[in-house]
Amino acid sequence: MATPNPTYMPLPSSSSNFLSLPRTATCISFPLKRPLLHPKPRLSLNSLASPDLDPSLPSNVHTFWEWLRQEGLVSSKTHVKPAIFPEGLGLATTKDLSKNEVVLEVPKRFWINPDAVANSEIGNVCSGLKPWISVALFLIRENFKEDSRWRRYLDILPQETDSTVFWSEEELAELQGTQLLSTTLNVKEYVKSEFHKVEEIILRHKDLFPTPITLDDFFWAFGILRSRAFSRLRGQNLVLIPFADLVNHSADVTSEEHAWEVKGPAGLFSWDILFSLRSPISVKAGEQVFIQYDLKKSNADLALDYGFVESKPDRNAYTLTLEIPESDPFYDDKLDIAETNGLGETAYFDIVLDRPFPDAMLPFLRLLALGGTDAFLLESLFRNSIWGHLEMPVSRANEEFVCQVVRNACEVALSGYRTTLEEDEKLKEEKLDSRLRIAVGIREGEKRVLQQIIKIFKDRELELDELEYYQERRLKDLGLCGEQGEIIFWESK
Repeated sequence: MATPNPTYMPLPSSSSNFLSLPRTATCISFPLKRPLLHPKPRLSLNSLASPDLDPSLPSNVHTFWEWLRQEGLVSSKTHVKPAIFPEGLGLATTKDLSKNEVVLEVPKRFWINPDAVANSEIGNVCSGLKPWISVALFLIRENFKEDSRWRRYLDILPQETDSTVFWSEEELAELQGTQLLSTTLNVKEYVKSEFHKVEEIILRHKDLFPTPITLDDFFWAFGILRSRAFSRLRGQNLVLIPFADLVNHSADVTSEEHAWEVKGPAGLFSWDILFSLRSPISVKAGEQVFIQYDLKKSNADLALDYGFVESKPDRNAYTLTLEIPESDPFYDDKLDIAETNGLGETAYFDIVLDRPFPDAMLPFLRLLALGGTDAFLLESLFRNSIWGHLEMPVSRANEEFVCQVVRNACEVALSGYRTTLEEDEKLKEEKLDSRLRIAVGIREGEKRVLQQIIKIFKDRELELDELEYYQERRLKDLGLCGEQGEIIFWESK
């Protein structure tokens, strides 16, 4: 019925929803040592240090800034510049900024998106590919071209992030027992599979892809898109925006609204659409501008996409996967009821620390456990009303079975970690490298959620004798049961 499924540069993206990854869940059932791209000599045009920037910044950042200036992306409306912060390369304000004030604008002609691919030399051969794959191939190809119009931008992109996709086997071993480990392994297999599919196209068109593209190159492009691509823009589901993607994430920014917008045209004599980045909070001159990447992402999502975790409790989540087994004698009836109520044979429920359970979870659990003397509720007579009945305890036996199954499954999941919660808490007091700190944070967060689930269902078991069940509610509706649960009898006259 149920099983736990132990499925920086922190550079931004508004969201990485451009790619639907294989779903894994607990079924209640450091930098790489090699470069990811082929090293090539870089031209040093305009590589003199910019007087606007901190001279200690890397030369490629100075060159990138000069390119932005030459292309007209730095103007009187630009109120930020690149700077180094604890989070890595970010954007520092050049003046005091008020909330929602525009800090930079980037015309569409500088965006890297499916439209840019379609209008390029590889547009025809990429036309049938998934958008993210076509953009990934475009990104790799441009990185191999010394004369790419995005050369200065490509030169500042990291070779890798702390995303778990890039972790070594030794580093991944620190995630033993976590859902993030199984998710990461599934994602890596997915990316490999997509690369092998597209290899045939690459090999067939050596005139368009003269430099061999490796799996490492493909993973690099995947990591860049996953961590830096803006999505959910007006008419844009996947887009890299040079300069804007230097903005970092902060947990202190609690709203995703108004941080960016697409508007246009860019001017009286221009039809170019603009991406406009705004500061979601007031910022003093010289401080870093932040945005909120995604309020809905769990720490596992943040670690997979960007390579960091937060300390906020509500970033800790654990996914319960509940499934109607085909061996269930009431399989067809239960599936029909589930589908009628917006679910299916398998349902995923994200349990967030210190938050209530998802509304449909307990009814679905009671449906899965339904049988024996309670099976009459599966009859067609109750089809339109059964979900309402399942939102409340059905019977003592049903409720007890639900509690025991969920609690046992979570206890099994807890036993799969290589450390205890107490050991993780102690480790957090030490000075850890970035990837180990992520692993410890993920382990600790998942364990806290599992312990919370266990406690809730354990407490529920202690209340079983005090709960009101279907039969008692039914008798009350018929006027045959008193408020204290006593049966009411009438003598015939």
